[in-house]
Amino acid sequence: MQSTGVYWIALYEILDARGLEVYLVNARHTKNLPGRKSDVQESQWLLKLHTYGLLRNSFHPPVDIRIVRTYWRQRGDHVHAISTCIQRMQKALTQMNIQLANVISDLSGWTGQRIVRAILAGERDPTTLAALSHPGVHATPDTIAKSLEGTWQPDLLFVLQQEVAMYDTYQQRIAECDHELEQHLKGFADKVADPGADRESSPTTPCKELRSGPKRRRKAGSHAPQFDLGRELHRISGVDLTRIDGIDVGVAQTVISEVGVDMTRWKTEAHFASWLGLCPDNRITGGKVIRKGTRHVINRAATALRLAATTLLRSQSYLGAQYRRLRARLGAPKAITAMAHKLARLVYRMLTWGHEYVDKGLQYYEDRHRAQQVQLLKKKAAKLGLQIAEPTAAA
Repeated sequence: MQSTGVYWIALYEILDARGLEVYLVNARHTKNLPGRKSDVQESQWLLKLHTYGLLRNSFHPPVDIRIVRTYWRQRGDHVHAISTCIQRMQKALTQMNIQLANVISDLSGWTGQRIVRAILAGERDPTTLAALSHPGVHATPDTIAKSLEGTWQPDLLFVLQQEVAMYDTYQQRIAECDHELEQHLKGFADKVADPGADRESSPTTPCKELRSGPKRRRKAGSHAPQFDLGRELHRISGVDLTRIDGIDVGVAQTVISEVGVDMTRWKTEAHFASWLGLCPDNRITGGKVIRKGTRHVINRAATALRLAATTLLRSQSYLGAQYRRLRARLGAPKAITAMAHKLARLVYRMLTWGHEYVDKGLQYYEDRHRAQQVQLLKKKAAKLGLQIAEPTAAA
Protein backbone atom coordinates (compact mmCIF):
# COMPACT_ATOMS: atom_id res chain seq x y z
CA MET A 1 0.00 0.00 0.00
CA GLN A 2 1.00 3.64 -0.36
CA SER A 3 0.30 5.77 2.66
CA THR A 4 1.37 8.99 4.34
CA GLY A 5 1.25 10.15 7.92
CA VAL A 6 0.40 7.44 10.47
CA TYR A 7 -2.25 5.55 8.47
CA TRP A 8 0.12 2.68 7.68
CA ILE A 9 1.00 1.95 11.31
CA ALA A 10 -2.17 0.02 12.19
CA LEU A 11 -1.90 -2.27 9.17
CA TYR A 12 1.83 -2.73 9.68
CA GLU A 13 1.39 -3.84 13.29
CA ILE A 14 -1.45 -6.24 12.42
CA LEU A 15 0.56 -7.94 9.65
CA ASP A 16 3.70 -8.01 11.79
CA ALA A 17 1.80 -9.57 14.70
CA ARG A 18 0.63 -12.37 12.34
CA GLY A 19 4.25 -13.30 11.61
CA LEU A 20 4.53 -11.74 8.15
CA GLU A 21 7.70 -10.01 7.03
CA VAL A 22 6.47 -6.51 6.22
CA TYR A 23 8.56 -4.12 4.13
CA LEU A 24 8.42 -0.47 5.06
CA VAL A 25 9.78 1.28 1.96
CA ASN A 26 10.97 4.85 1.70
CA ALA A 27 8.80 6.70 -0.84
CA ARG A 28 11.81 8.79 -1.86
CA HIS A 29 13.20 5.73 -3.65
CA THR A 30 10.18 5.43 -6.01
CA LYS A 31 8.62 8.90 -6.19
CA ASN A 32 10.29 9.90 -9.48
CA LEU A 33 8.68 7.15 -11.54
CA PRO A 34 6.50 8.66 -14.35
CA GLY A 35 3.12 7.53 -15.57
CA ARG A 36 1.67 6.15 -12.30
CA LYS A 37 -0.97 8.63 -11.28
CA SER A 38 -3.49 6.43 -9.44
CA ASP A 39 -3.08 4.46 -6.21
CA VAL A 40 -3.89 1.19 -8.01
CA GLN A 41 -1.19 1.72 -10.64
CA GLU A 42 1.27 2.78 -7.96
CA SER A 43 0.54 -0.35 -5.90
CA GLN A 44 1.01 -2.58 -8.97
CA TRP A 45 4.33 -0.91 -9.72
CA LEU A 46 5.51 -1.32 -6.11
CA LEU A 47 4.52 -4.99 -6.28
CA LYS A 48 6.63 -5.45 -9.42
CA LEU A 49 9.62 -3.71 -7.90
CA HIS A 50 9.34 -5.84 -4.77
CA THR A 51 9.10 -9.01 -6.88
CA TYR A 52 12.40 -8.12 -8.54
CA GLY A 53 14.00 -7.34 -5.19
CA LEU A 54 14.51 -3.66 -5.95
CA LEU A 55 12.95 -2.30 -2.74
CA ARG A 56 14.89 -1.92 0.51
CA ASN A 57 13.25 -2.40 3.87
CA SER A 58 13.47 0.62 6.14
CA PHE A 59 14.38 0.33 9.80
CA HIS A 60 11.48 -0.07 12.21
CA PRO A 61 12.29 -0.81 15.87
CA PRO A 62 10.74 -3.81 17.62
CA VAL A 63 7.56 -3.55 19.65
CA ASP A 64 9.15 -3.12 23.07
CA ILE A 65 11.40 -0.31 21.82
CA ARG A 66 8.45 1.37 20.09
CA ILE A 67 6.64 1.47 23.42
CA VAL A 68 9.65 3.11 25.06
CA ARG A 69 9.79 5.58 22.18
CA THR A 70 6.13 6.49 22.63
CA TYR A 71 6.55 7.21 26.35
CA TRP A 72 9.74 9.22 25.81
CA ARG A 73 8.33 11.29 22.94
CA GLN A 74 5.18 12.05 24.94
CA ARG A 75 7.34 13.10 27.85
CA GLY A 76 9.37 15.34 25.55
CA ASP A 77 6.20 17.05 24.35
CA HIS A 78 5.25 17.78 27.96
CA VAL A 79 8.70 19.21 28.70
CA HIS A 80 8.38 21.45 25.64
CA ALA A 81 4.95 22.58 26.85
CA ILE A 82 6.40 23.39 30.28
CA SER A 83 9.01 25.58 28.61
CA THR A 84 6.19 27.47 26.90
CA CYS A 85 4.47 27.98 30.26
CA ILE A 86 7.68 29.36 31.75
CA GLN A 87 8.01 31.81 28.86
CA ARG A 88 4.44 33.01 29.35
CA MET A 89 5.04 33.44 33.08
CA GLN A 90 8.08 35.55 32.29
CA LYS A 91 6.09 37.61 29.81
CA ALA A 92 3.34 38.34 32.34
CA LEU A 93 5.90 39.35 34.99
CA THR A 94 7.71 41.63 32.56
CA GLN A 95 4.44 43.32 31.57
CA MET A 96 3.88 44.04 35.26
CA ASN A 97 7.40 45.57 35.43
CA ILE A 98 8.65 42.75 37.64
CA GLN A 99 12.25 42.27 36.47
CA LEU A 100 12.83 38.96 38.21
CA ALA A 101 14.77 37.63 35.23
CA ASN A 102 17.55 40.14 35.97
CA VAL A 103 18.42 38.52 39.31
CA ILE A 104 17.71 34.79 38.76
CA SER A 105 18.58 32.66 35.75
CA ASP A 106 15.67 30.20 35.83
CA LEU A 107 12.10 31.03 36.72
CA SER A 108 11.30 27.34 37.18
CA GLY A 109 13.95 26.99 39.88
CA TRP A 110 13.57 26.97 43.64
CA THR A 111 13.69 30.75 44.09
CA GLY A 112 11.54 31.60 41.08
CA GLN A 113 8.70 29.27 41.97
CA ARG A 114 8.61 30.35 45.62
CA ILE A 115 8.38 34.03 44.67
CA VAL A 116 5.79 33.49 41.92
CA ARG A 117 3.54 31.39 44.15
CA ALA A 118 3.84 33.92 46.97
CA ILE A 119 2.73 36.65 44.55
CA LEU A 120 -0.30 34.56 43.57
CA ALA A 121 -1.05 34.01 47.28
CA GLY A 122 -1.43 37.79 47.71
CA GLU A 123 2.02 38.92 48.88
CA ARG A 124 3.04 42.30 47.42
CA ASP A 125 5.83 43.54 49.72
CA PRO A 126 9.14 43.43 47.74
CA THR A 127 11.24 42.91 50.87
CA THR A 128 9.15 39.94 52.00
CA LEU A 129 9.29 38.42 48.52
CA ALA A 130 13.06 38.94 48.31
CA ALA A 131 13.49 37.05 51.59
CA LEU A 132 12.15 33.92 49.86
CA SER A 133 15.21 33.70 47.58
CA HIS A 134 17.81 30.98 47.96
CA PRO A 135 21.00 31.92 49.85
CA GLY A 136 23.02 30.88 46.80
CA VAL A 137 21.59 33.63 44.61
CA HIS A 138 24.36 36.08 43.71
CA ALA A 139 22.14 39.17 43.77
CA THR A 140 21.77 41.01 47.06
CA PRO A 141 18.39 41.14 48.85
CA ASP A 142 18.09 44.85 48.06
CA THR A 143 18.62 44.21 44.35
CA ILE A 144 16.05 41.42 44.38
CA ALA A 145 13.57 43.65 46.22
CA LYS A 146 13.98 46.45 43.64
CA SER A 147 13.29 43.98 40.81
CA LEU A 148 9.99 43.03 42.49
CA GLU A 149 8.41 46.48 42.45
CA GLY A 150 5.62 45.93 39.94
CA THR A 151 2.23 47.26 38.92
CA TRP A 152 0.26 44.14 39.92
CA GLN A 153 -2.38 44.35 37.19
CA PRO A 154 -5.32 41.96 37.84
CA ASP A 155 -5.55 40.67 34.28
CA LEU A 156 -1.87 39.78 34.15
CA LEU A 157 -2.06 38.14 37.58
CA PHE A 158 -4.90 36.02 36.18
CA VAL A 159 -2.70 34.98 33.25
CA LEU A 160 0.16 34.17 35.64
CA GLN A 161 -2.13 32.05 37.80
CA GLN A 162 -3.36 30.03 34.82
CA GLU A 163 0.17 29.44 33.54
CA VAL A 164 1.28 28.22 36.97
CA ALA A 165 -1.68 25.85 37.04
CA MET A 166 -0.76 24.55 33.58
CA TYR A 167 2.84 24.19 34.77
CA ASP A 168 1.73 22.00 37.68
CA THR A 169 -0.48 19.92 35.37
CA TYR A 170 2.38 19.23 32.98
CA GLN A 171 4.63 18.34 35.89
CA GLN A 172 2.07 15.72 36.92
CA ARG A 173 1.85 14.40 33.35
CA ILE A 174 5.65 14.09 33.23
CA ALA A 175 5.62 12.13 36.50
CA GLU A 176 3.03 9.77 35.01
CA CYS A 177 5.20 9.25 31.92
CA ASP A 178 8.19 8.51 34.15
CA HIS A 179 6.18 5.92 36.06
CA GLU A 180 5.00 4.14 32.91
CA LEU A 181 8.50 4.27 31.39
CA GLU A 182 10.06 2.83 34.53
CA GLN A 183 7.54 0.00 34.70
CA HIS A 184 8.08 -0.88 31.04
CA LEU A 185 11.87 -0.82 31.30
CA LYS A 186 11.71 -3.30 34.19
CA GLY A 187 10.35 -5.88 31.73
CA PHE A 188 13.58 -5.88 29.67
CA ALA A 189 16.07 -8.68 30.20
CA ASP A 190 19.21 -7.94 32.22
CA LYS A 191 22.51 -7.77 30.34
CA VAL A 192 24.64 -7.02 33.39
CA ALA A 193 24.50 -8.55 36.84
CA ASP A 194 24.94 -5.36 38.89
CA PRO A 195 24.76 -2.22 36.74
CA GLY A 196 25.20 0.07 39.73
CA ALA A 197 28.58 -1.41 40.59
CA ASP A 198 29.77 -1.37 37.00
CA ARG A 199 28.86 2.28 36.53
CA GLU A 200 30.94 3.32 39.54
CA SER A 201 34.03 1.31 38.63
CA SER A 202 36.13 2.12 35.59
CA PRO A 203 37.20 -0.70 33.25
CA THR A 204 40.70 -2.08 33.45
CA THR A 205 42.36 -1.27 30.14
CA PRO A 206 45.90 -0.37 28.99
CA CYS A 207 44.72 3.21 28.44
CA LYS A 208 43.57 3.73 32.00
CA GLU A 209 46.64 5.73 32.99
CA LEU A 210 45.91 8.21 30.16
CA ARG A 211 42.63 9.29 31.65
CA SER A 212 42.43 12.84 32.94
CA GLY A 213 40.55 11.87 36.08
CA PRO A 214 36.93 10.79 36.61
CA LYS A 215 34.38 12.19 34.24
CA ARG A 216 32.36 15.08 35.62
CA ARG A 217 28.68 14.32 35.31
CA ARG A 218 26.53 17.20 34.20
CA LYS A 219 23.93 18.25 36.72
CA ALA A 220 20.51 16.82 35.97
CA GLY A 221 18.05 19.38 34.69
CA SER A 222 14.88 20.44 36.43
CA HIS A 223 12.87 18.04 34.24
CA ALA A 224 15.13 15.00 34.66
CA PRO A 225 13.40 11.62 35.23
CA GLN A 226 12.47 10.94 38.83
CA PHE A 227 14.06 7.47 38.80
CA ASP A 228 17.55 6.19 38.03
CA LEU A 229 17.16 6.07 34.26
CA GLY A 230 20.89 5.66 33.70
CA ARG A 231 20.96 2.49 35.76
CA GLU A 232 18.05 1.02 33.78
CA LEU A 233 19.68 1.87 30.44
CA HIS A 234 22.92 0.26 31.58
CA ARG A 235 21.03 -2.84 32.66
CA ILE A 236 19.15 -3.37 29.40
CA SER A 237 22.01 -2.40 27.06
CA GLY A 238 24.94 -3.90 28.93
CA VAL A 239 27.05 -0.72 28.56
CA ASP A 240 27.10 2.74 30.08
CA LEU A 241 26.73 5.20 27.21
CA THR A 242 27.06 8.16 29.59
CA ARG A 243 30.78 7.43 29.91
CA ILE A 244 31.15 9.03 26.48
CA ASP A 245 31.84 12.73 26.97
CA GLY A 246 28.89 14.85 25.87
CA ILE A 247 26.30 12.08 26.19
CA ASP A 248 24.12 12.38 29.27
CA VAL A 249 21.20 10.21 30.36
CA GLY A 250 18.70 12.13 28.22
CA VAL A 251 20.74 11.72 25.03
CA ALA A 252 21.35 8.03 25.76
CA GLN A 253 17.63 7.46 26.33
CA THR A 254 16.74 9.27 23.09
CA VAL A 255 19.18 7.17 21.07
CA ILE A 256 18.03 3.87 22.59
CA SER A 257 14.35 4.76 22.25
CA GLU A 258 14.85 5.54 18.54
CA VAL A 259 17.22 2.74 17.45
CA GLY A 260 17.03 0.16 20.25
CA VAL A 261 19.94 -1.88 21.56
CA ASP A 262 20.26 -4.34 18.63
CA MET A 263 22.74 -2.98 16.10
CA THR A 264 22.58 -5.98 13.75
CA ARG A 265 20.22 -4.10 11.43
CA TRP A 266 23.25 -2.11 10.25
CA LYS A 267 26.20 -4.00 8.80
CA THR A 268 28.84 -1.55 9.94
CA GLU A 269 29.13 1.66 11.90
CA ALA A 270 29.34 3.50 8.57
CA HIS A 271 25.88 2.21 7.62
CA PHE A 272 24.57 3.36 11.00
CA ALA A 273 26.04 6.86 10.56
CA SER A 274 24.58 7.01 7.04
CA TRP A 275 21.12 6.06 8.32
CA LEU A 276 21.37 8.90 10.85
CA GLY A 277 22.29 11.32 8.06
CA LEU A 278 25.62 12.24 9.65
CA CYS A 279 27.95 11.11 6.86
CA PRO A 280 28.96 13.09 3.72
CA ASP A 281 26.63 12.89 0.73
CA ASN A 282 28.59 14.51 -2.09
CA ARG A 283 26.82 14.92 -5.43
CA ILE A 284 29.23 14.03 -8.21
CA THR A 285 28.55 14.37 -11.94
CA GLY A 286 31.11 14.15 -14.71
CA GLY A 287 33.82 13.52 -12.15
CA LYS A 288 33.16 16.86 -10.44
CA VAL A 289 31.66 17.48 -7.04
CA ILE A 290 28.72 19.82 -7.58
CA ARG A 291 27.43 19.80 -3.99
CA LYS A 292 28.82 18.88 -0.60
CA GLY A 293 27.00 18.22 2.62
CA THR A 294 24.87 15.68 4.41
CA ARG A 295 21.45 14.32 3.53
CA HIS A 296 18.44 16.09 4.98
CA VAL A 297 17.28 13.49 7.48
CA ILE A 298 14.74 14.12 10.24
CA ASN A 299 15.95 11.80 12.98
CA ARG A 300 15.58 12.45 16.70
CA ALA A 301 18.62 10.33 17.52
CA ALA A 302 20.78 12.37 15.14
CA THR A 303 19.45 15.61 16.64
CA ALA A 304 20.29 14.37 20.15
CA LEU A 305 23.83 13.48 19.05
CA ARG A 306 24.28 16.91 17.50
CA LEU A 307 23.20 18.53 20.79
CA ALA A 308 25.63 16.26 22.63
CA ALA A 309 28.42 17.38 20.30
CA THR A 310 27.82 21.05 21.14
CA THR A 311 28.52 20.36 24.84
CA LEU A 312 32.08 19.27 24.02
CA LEU A 313 33.23 22.87 23.56
CA ARG A 314 34.49 23.15 27.15
CA SER A 315 35.10 19.46 27.82
CA GLN A 316 38.64 18.74 29.05
CA SER A 317 38.75 15.36 27.32
CA TYR A 318 39.98 13.72 24.13
CA LEU A 319 36.68 14.37 22.34
CA GLY A 320 36.60 17.95 23.62
CA ALA A 321 40.07 18.69 22.23
CA GLN A 322 39.14 17.10 18.91
CA TYR A 323 35.93 19.13 18.65
CA ARG A 324 37.69 22.43 19.40
CA ARG A 325 40.31 21.77 16.73
CA LEU A 326 37.65 20.86 14.16
CA ARG A 327 35.63 23.93 15.14
CA ALA A 328 38.59 26.23 14.58
CA ARG A 329 39.37 24.67 11.20
CA LEU A 330 35.91 23.93 9.74
CA GLY A 331 33.53 26.18 11.64
CA ALA A 332 30.88 25.28 14.19
CA PRO A 333 28.20 23.67 11.94
CA LYS A 334 30.55 21.25 10.20
CA ALA A 335 32.39 20.48 13.43
CA ILE A 336 29.12 19.62 15.19
CA THR A 337 28.17 17.23 12.39
CA ALA A 338 31.62 15.63 12.42
CA MET A 339 31.58 15.09 16.18
CA ALA A 340 28.00 13.78 16.07
CA HIS A 341 29.30 11.28 13.48
CA LYS A 342 32.08 10.33 15.91
CA LEU A 343 29.64 9.88 18.78
CA ALA A 344 27.38 7.71 16.60
CA ARG A 345 30.30 5.41 15.80
CA LEU A 346 31.20 5.13 19.49
CA VAL A 347 27.60 4.28 20.40
CA TYR A 348 27.51 1.62 17.66
CA ARG A 349 30.72 0.02 18.90
CA MET A 350 29.60 -0.05 22.52
CA LEU A 351 26.17 -1.52 21.76
CA THR A 352 27.57 -4.04 19.25
CA TRP A 353 30.60 -5.43 21.06
CA GLY A 354 29.91 -4.31 24.64
CA HIS A 355 33.11 -2.25 24.84
CA GLU A 356 33.44 0.28 27.65
CA TYR A 357 34.52 3.75 26.60
CA VAL A 358 37.73 5.05 28.19
CA ASP A 359 38.72 8.69 27.77
CA LYS A 360 42.42 8.91 26.84
CA GLY A 361 42.59 12.49 28.02
CA LEU A 362 43.28 15.95 26.66
CA GLN A 363 47.07 15.63 26.89
CA TYR A 364 47.07 12.40 24.89
CA TYR A 365 45.26 14.11 22.02
CA GLU A 366 47.60 17.14 22.07
CA ASP A 367 50.70 14.91 22.05
CA ARG A 368 49.28 12.76 19.25
CA HIS A 369 48.39 15.82 17.16
CA ARG A 370 51.85 17.30 17.69
CA ALA A 371 53.50 14.06 16.58
CA GLN A 372 51.34 14.04 13.44
CA GLN A 373 52.30 17.63 12.62
CA VAL A 374 56.00 16.85 13.10
CA GLN A 375 55.73 13.83 10.81
CA LEU A 376 53.95 15.94 8.19
CA LEU A 377 56.67 18.58 8.30
CA LYS A 378 59.34 15.91 7.87
CA LYS A 379 57.58 14.60 4.74
CA LYS A 380 57.35 18.12 3.28
CA ALA A 381 61.00 18.77 4.04
CA ALA A 382 62.01 15.48 2.38
CA LYS A 383 60.11 16.45 -0.78
CA LEU A 384 62.01 19.74 -0.88
CA GLY A 385 65.35 18.00 -0.37
CA LEU A 386 65.79 19.29 3.18
CA GLN A 387 66.59 17.50 6.38
CA ILE A 388 65.36 18.30 9.87
CA ALA A 389 68.09 18.01 12.49
CA GLU A 390 67.05 16.30 15.68
CA PRO A 391 67.64 18.40 18.82
CA THR A 392 70.61 17.28 20.88
CA ALA A 393 70.35 16.66 24.59
CA ALA A 394 71.67 19.43 26.84
CA ALA A 395 75.00 18.68 28.40
